[in-house]
Amino acid sequence: MSAIGIVASCFCLRPCLLKSGMQKTSSFGLHTASWRAAKDYYEVLVLGGGAGGITMSARMKRKVGAGNVAVVEPSKTHYYQPLWTLVGGGAKQLASSARPTGSVIPKGVEWIKSRVTALDPDKNCVWLENDTKIFYKYLIIALGISLHYEKIKGLPDGFQHPRIGSNYSVHTVEKTWKALQDFKEGNAIFTFPNTPVKCAGAPQKIMYLSEAYWRKTGKRAKANIMFNTSLDVVFGVKKYADALLEIIKERNITVNYKRNLVEVRADKQEAVFENLDKPGMTEVHQYEMLHVTPPMGPPDVLINSPVSDGAGWVDVDKETLQQKKYPNVFGIGDCTNLPTSKTAAAVAAQSGVLDTTISLVMKNQLPTKKYDGYTSCPLVTGYNKVILAEFDYNAQPLETFPIDQSKERVTMYHMKADMMPFLYWHALLKGYWGGPAPVRKLMHLGLK
Repeated sequence: MSAIGIVASCFCLRPCLLKSGMQKTSSFGLHTASWRAAKDYYEVLVLGGGAGGITMSARMKRKVGAGNVAVVEPSKTHYYQPLWTLVGGGAKQLASSARPTGSVIPKGVEWIKSRVTALDPDKNCVWLENDTKIFYKYLIIALGISLHYEKIKGLPDGFQHPRIGSNYSVHTVEKTWKALQDFKEGNAIFTFPNTPVKCAGAPQKIMYLSEAYWRKTGKRAKANIMFNTSLDVVFGVKKYADALLEIIKERNITVNYKRNLVEVRADKQEAVFENLDKPGMTEVHQYEMLHVTPPMGPPDVLINSPVSDGAGWVDVDKETLQQKKYPNVFGIGDCTNLPTSKTAAAVAAQSGVLDTTISLVMKNQLPTKKYDGYTSCPLVTGYNKVILAEFDYNAQPLETFPIDQSKERVTMYHMKADMMPFLYWHALLKGYWGGPAPVRKLMHLGLK
């Protein structure tokens, strides 16, 4: 079998192997506890109903029983956000990224429909809205990352005007597609903020999709495409950065480094950027289309929390995901200070390590399994092309397949657009998918 064929077969193999196990131990129906009054104590309390929270609640259910696990999550809808790149580019519908939160919480696990207002790890409890207090034996913090459009002057109100969108919010992602379609001629600007972000490749993905769409519709010659980034590189891993720079050159895209969006004058279609090499100095660009990646930061409840570092991120051991001060507290995903990119793929890899860590802690043993910082970013470079970037804590490639993953490939696009959503809904959120490490091992053993 060719290397390209192996790509598809291996990613199909995993869910097939798991199918019988999922049928025996999970349910695709609604859990039964969402409407009951919550208890005030759980053996495992999970904060957050995103990818990390749902995944770990499924794993903990099998470990301690459904009635002993609760998830605190106020949102009624759960989104598979990696799909929003394709929604903003018109390749997928927003509805396909959404499911009711009650349908993804494991059956029997308590859904506490509230918001966390404070953490008190010294007393093993958290405070919720309406001054409700919940105690726990073990706490898993999976609160994600917060978007701060308001830190850009003129936003979020500016989204009421045309020609501006953002793939990072359910409220603005469809505006991206509208702005892309309505483009006639002029500057098309794509931004990257001066903060940590989730899915650091996403600000570029929509740029490449836009360029491809305008080529297809005959508008490319009239488009001046600019990537204004606060960074001094296009991507943090050199192998993939080199590949992206070649694409940028071929497609005549302008990159302006160390430029941070500070204001949007949507009524005038003007974007104001600060030159980070010359603090205080700004430059104004007229735009025909503007895609905004907002500043991001830790959730407010984690800022100045006992479980957080000075910046407000959950302070965890980077190899075990155990909180550094409180041994019965753990973190996963975007809300942590793990020095790796914040992606759903990282959550998948972290979940397997954290499962093992908690199992050992429950047995009064020291954690042994080590998270290597694995994360993945499928860099969409067109409507049928993806560069699959995979790397570790040291920004070194940590690739799954025995091919050059810095090359644009159709197979990787289908993996991104079709296979990964299936794995997300039916394997990761069910607690059966721990990232591609088993596939990587299988692939390389097959080559020996």
